[in-house]
Amino acid sequence: ITLATGAPLDASKLKITRNPNPSKPRPNEELVFGQTFTDHMLTIPWSAKEGWGTPHIKPYGNLSLDPSACVFHYAFELFEGLKAYRTPQNTITMFRPDKNMARMNKSAARICLPTFESEELIKLTGKLIEQDKHLVPQGNGYSLYIRPTMIGTSKGLGVGTPSEALLYVITSPVGPYYKTGFKAVRLEATDYATRAWPGGVGDKKLGANYAPCILPQLQAAKRGYQQNLWLFGPEKNITEVGTMNVFFVFLNKVTGKKELVTAPLDGTILEGVTRDSVLTLARDKLDPQEWDINERYYTITEVATRAKQGELLEAFGSGTAAVVSPIKEIGWNNEDIHVPLLPGEQCGALTKQVAQWIADIQYGRVNYGNWSKTVELP
Repeated sequence: ITLATGAPLDASKLKITRNPNPSKPRPNEELVFGQTFTDHMLTIPWSAKEGWGTPHIKPYGNLSLDPSACVFHYAFELFEGLKAYRTPQNTITMFRPDKNMARMNKSAARICLPTFESEELIKLTGKLIEQDKHLVPQGNGYSLYIRPTMIGTSKGLGVGTPSEALLYVITSPVGPYYKTGFKAVRLEATDYATRAWPGGVGDKKLGANYAPCILPQLQAAKRGYQQNLWLFGPEKNITEVGTMNVFFVFLNKVTGKKELVTAPLDGTILEGVTRDSVLTLARDKLDPQEWDINERYYTITEVATRAKQGELLEAFGSGTAAVVSPIKEIGWNNEDIHVPLLPGEQCGALTKQVAQWIADIQYGRVNYGNWSKTVELP
């Protein structure tokens, strides 16, 4: 990624205006995902003429934009999602922020918005968290959701390269995605709508990828399914589930080995940080004599056939919000494919194991590969 011209993003130029009315932490049981925000936000303007401007942490509040700003008309918008966690030692750590910054720069470059120095934005995000450290919740399943966003703010109609942009970061204390433990979902295998296609932007985290997916989800919901299992092409390859990457576990009855499989990164698949974490941990921790870990194409037909043969063991989605989301059923061709769960539980064995591996790293119980970035608190 080529960095934007002009002044580079510089965390040392940070200006802080503190909120005169700091809020009190809400009780954990009141935290609804993405509905409560902290007292401060970070904003950094950019212009083609000057480059990156002064980073400013200021009280959380509305943005003021011209009605002709290009974000409103031509979808010059991208975002990221990551989390910070309070550890048992009462430190606060961000989970793999370098991966999110790298992906954010790829998204920006793809839609002609400015790129930036990843480490500088990580430092600035740490400073933002520092201002609102009392609002980072404690407890397993609780975290601070971090939403970096970049928008084109150039005034005037007409499609062209934005000459002005705004990078901002807001944070939200959140509770567990599943309040009462795992809740396995029913999916509708969807071939009547396409989430992404070759040569498109399915591997970038652009807002424009998300709005068109709501209507198929509503259509699936009317038929009793919570999410779409996105298929692609005449082969009906499985790509993603809802807004998450997706994994399936098969048994090879000939060799006795199990296979963890997910779609390859071919430009249509979001380069999920949780996806990468699942693959890395599985390759590191699962016995290669018993497991194959593969990124390969596989179809809904393969899933249906192997389910009938007793070779479908489990399936789950992966993403920042839920970490892992177990799947119990897939509707396809007027039939429901049953996905096994552990007896009396709402997930499969590997789903449960992966969730534990990742939670142990996120909450500082296990140190793994410098995945946790400590926020320096005064």
